[in-house]
Parts: sequence; C-alpha cells; structure tokens
Amino acid sequence: MPRRPALRTPAWLGAAALLGSMLASAGTRPYVMGTRGVVVSGHHQASDAGLDMLKAGGNAIDAGVATVFAQAVTEFDRFGIGGEVPILIFSAEHGRVVAVNGQGQAPRKATPEWFRANGLHAIPGDCFLAAPVPAVVGSLILALEEFGTMSLGEVLAPAIRLAEEGYAVFPTYLQNLTRVAGRMRSEWPSSARIFLPGGKPPEVGDVLVQTDLARMFRRLVAAEEAAAASGRTAGLRAANDLFYKGRIAEEIIAFQKGFRCTDGNGFTSAGLMEMEDFSAFRPQVEEPAHTSYRGIDVYKVGFWSQGPVLLQSLNIVEGFDVRSLGHNTAPYLHILAEAMKLAFADREWYYADPDFVGVPEHGLLSKTYAAERRRLIDLGVPSLQLRPGNPYPFQGDALAHAPIPETVPFRPDPPGTTGTRVADAAGNIFSATPSGGWFTASPIIEGLGFVLGTRCQSFFLDDQASNRLEPGKRPRTTLTPTLAMKDGKPYMAWGTPGGDAQDQVNLQFLLNVVEFGMDIQTALDAPLMQILDFPPSFFPREIHPGVMRVESRMSAETIEGLEAMGHRVRPSGDWSIGDATALMVDHERGVLYGAAGPRRDKSYALAW
Repeated sequence: MPRRPALRTPAWLGAAALLGSMLASAGTRPYVMGTRGVVVSGHHQASDAGLDMLKAGGNAIDAGVATVFAQAVTEFDRFGIGGEVPILIFSAEHGRVVAVNGQGQAPRKATPEWFRANGLHAIPGDCFLAAPVPAVVGSLILALEEFGTMSLGEVLAPAIRLAEEGYAVFPTYLQNLTRVAGRMRSEWPSSARIFLPGGKPPEVGDVLVQTDLARMFRRLVAAEEAAAASGRTAGLRAANDLFYKGRIAEEIIAFQKGFRCTDGNGFTSAGLMEMEDFSAFRPQVEEPAHTSYRGIDVYKVGFWSQGPVLLQSLNIVEGFDVRSLGHNTAPYLHILAEAMKLAFADREWYYADPDFVGVPEHGLLSKTYAAERRRLIDLGVPSLQLRPGNPYPFQGDALAHAPIPETVPFRPDPPGTTGTRVADAAGNIFSATPSGGWFTASPIIEGLGFVLGTRCQSFFLDDQASNRLEPGKRPRTTLTPTLAMKDGKPYMAWGTPGGDAQDQVNLQFLLNVVEFGMDIQTALDAPLMQILDFPPSFFPREIHPGVMRVESRMSAETIEGLEAMGHRVRPSGDWSIGDATALMVDHERGVLYGAAGPRRDKSYALAW
C-alpha cells in the first residue's frame, strides 16, 4: 500500500485525538489524490467514464451525469434508468449549493382506495404497482442543461459503449442475478433473454451485453442531434421529450399495461401508469435543506427525502462533547442512537412531498428545537419508543397536519442503490445517490433494456400519515446524498447505499472526520452500527424494536457496554452496513481526495 502523507491537524482537533486517528489509520485501500478532478462511484468503469469527461474538458456536473449513466449499465443490479437520482450540486459559477429533485411521482390512478378495493394493505416492493414515473433521464438532463457544458451524446458515449461491448460480471452482481434467475425463467422472459444466456446465469468474469439499452440511449442521442441546430438546450429538451412525451414513453406504457406481473403480495396485475403521468413529470432545481455543525455547513436534498434526518441528528448531537467519549465506545454510540431515534420519529410523522404536505421545515431544523429534543435523551438507558416532537412553535406556527401522537409504531436493507461523487479543479461538486430500477424487482421492458422502479412502496396507505399515497405525489425516498461547505468553500461530499441506514452511515462518517480527525478512507472503513427503531421504508415493513445492528469488527467491550445499557445488539458481518463513497477538497494545496468503501466488491475512486 502506498505510504500516506502526514496528516495536517484540523483546527478543531486536539493533539490527543489526532494521535488516535494516526494510530488508527489503517484503511483497506489508499485514498486517491489529484489536482484536476476526482470521481468516486460504485463501479470502476463508471468512475472512468466520469474521468473521461473531465479530461475532455467537461466539468464535475458533466462527469457526474456520465458516471450515473454508466452506473445504470454496470450496476444494473442496484440501479437502472427506471429508478431515481437525487442530486446535490455546488456550482462554482453561481457560488451556491442546489438540489435536483430526482424523484418520480406516483401515477394518477394510484390511490389508497384502489389498493384497498383490491384487498392490498401495503404497496409491494416488486412488479408494477410500486412504480413511479422514472426520474433518472429527466433529472440528469436537467442537471446537464443547468450546470453542465457538454452534450447528451458526449456524456452518454461511455454508457453506450459499456452496454454494446459489455462489462465483466462481479461476484455480488452474480449473487443478485442468481437470486431472481428462477423468476426470470418462469415469469419474466424479457429479462431471461438478456441475463440468462443459454438459459443459465453467467459466471464471474463473463461479459454481459445489453444491446436494447444501448439502442434506447442512441435514440435519445439521435433526438438531441436532430434538434441541435436550434441550440444545446433545444437538443437536450428534445431528448427529454422523446422519453417523457414521445415514443419511448408510449413503449413503456404499453409494456406495463400488456404484461401482468405477480408481486410479493401474490397479486397479479398490470401497471397503473398512463401517458399523462409521464408528460406531467418535471424534475426541479430546489434550495437544499441545511444546518451547521462545528462551523461546517451541511446540505441535504429536501424533506421529500430522509436527508434532513442527518441535519436533525447533527443538531442534537452538537450539544454533547462526543469526542471526549471516544470513538465507537458504548456511551458514544448510545448518544448517536438516541439522537437518531428522535430524528427518525420526526421523519415518520412529518417528512413527505412538500407539494402535498405542509412540512414544518424551519421548526424541524431549529437549533432551539434540537435543544428541547436533546433533553429527552437518557444517557444510561435506551428509549424503546419513537417520540415525534412539536416543531411548530419553533417556526411561529401552532397547527399540525394531524394531532401529534406520543409515539409512532416501530430491517436489513434492500440490495440496491449506489453512489456518485465528483469534484473538479474549478470548485464544482456533484453528489448523487442513484437507486431504484434494479433488474431484481421488475421485468425488462421489451426493446428498451431497463425496468421500472418500485419506490412507491415507501408510501403508506394510512390516511393520517404525511407520507400517505396520493396521485401525482413523490414518495418519500431514503436516497440522501450529502455535501458540506467550510468557510464558504466546498469541503466534502459523501453518501452511501443502505435504505433506512443511509443517514445513519452518513452521520458516523462525518463525525469520524470532524470529531476524530480520520482521513476519509479510514472514516469510511471504521466499524458501523445501525438502529432499527422505526418503521422501515420498504415492503414488507418488518418490525425490530430496540435492535441495534453492529458490524462484527466492533470491539467486544463496546458490544458488552451497549447490552448492559439495554440495547439489543445484533452483530452482523464484518463489512455489512452501507458502502459509502466520499471526496474531500484541500483548497490550501489544491488537492482533491477520493475514497470508496470496501463493503461491496466494485466501488472505486479515481483522480486526475
């Protein structure tokens, strides 16, 4: 392993903490460093696609879009074009952080009454009934149009090449494929034709080709080129219209209407989407949610995601001297767990699509509200209840969307989701969490080479829930990229797959860096914990009150201490929670750092 450079002492770090960090710096791989650009993603060939854009003169947004498109090919077991992609961008030109709302809406025909009338009490996690409008294509085109410099044809070129020429199958990809191979053979012939050559799964190292997906990408490029004479924007919008208002949308609608799929409820049905659902889809550039922690400004996408859970947790944790407790000690992890329980209780009661629900955003992110919530934490005993607070007085309001309960009802994560982080020398940052549309949950759409997503399973059918199903509403997503600024300049970007665990991992990573002075690779590698004390976002919504998962590398002393407090500790695999990717910017020396977690077999950081 290459020798690491000497750590520079951060201004907020004491000598003892720094020494502990240096002694603990034994990362699974070296972080990468460059001066012109860094790309980190869930697959090395996708990272290489982004680096190609930087070397060709593109910026971080061009590179991020190219990387995500390539990931939709190489990481199809975890993310596909039919999914979603929440994005955070720092634009050096505009000098601000923005969010791209990359989540699709529920179909107009999807109502709680429809599900009840068909005897369904939860939205399934597979087939067509959980499908929102695919958001990836429109969201990436919007990011490219507003903040990029290149054409769609340029950023799609690596993805087209990977789809046409193929890519080698990794072990985890094969595991996910093998898990649904029987279903493909018996129920999903369009998927079997692509993923089961000769009737059986490929082997590790076999090259997998996706000709239909490449052809669909080429159709988007052809639409752009046909309108390019009217300018770059006209070309991008023509490609977008082909997908959402033109022939591709028609083909998607026809397939999900004509194919009857049997889901996890045992219910066989066609899909609910119509052309009007596609034509009404509008990705948006929004103001992000924001808080500060120890002088660092932390940004998340809005309350239509679980992202503000991290911000609320930071506000609560900030009132404790967690550094003095020591990294990953029982008292330290206890405080993190209790703070997150309070934040997740608020997520369950308040977070939802703000276009449909009046979310008390300012109150939830108030430091004074956090101080009140902090007083609920018992330093010696874990809470076994989820207690949503009343944030309305902290923003001048007195009314809630429904009476606030004393408690709300109380899962290992789904196998999907990936991550994308890009920075360039000009100061632009792209941080995204692509997910959904994985081939394990739905059949391939004939001739298009991708599947529909299943994010609508995150909706509740309970009329009292803020995240209740409503036609045209965005389901609250677990997808949650992060971007941080320091002294008004980009500092870090990071995120992880892992469903409801995402912001739990994101919190621990940030504190590893800020409180314990770890370099970003060591911070990603450190053992993690995950609480399961809240209603999960995914079907079948299994309940695990009071349970804390910890990676088995956690010390026996810590596990014993947590159990003595009353936590129900469940050791899991050594590398089993999340798989974070991260970058850091050193403005003083002009160096960009990248790091990829070791928990999956193909996450990779590259720098130039």
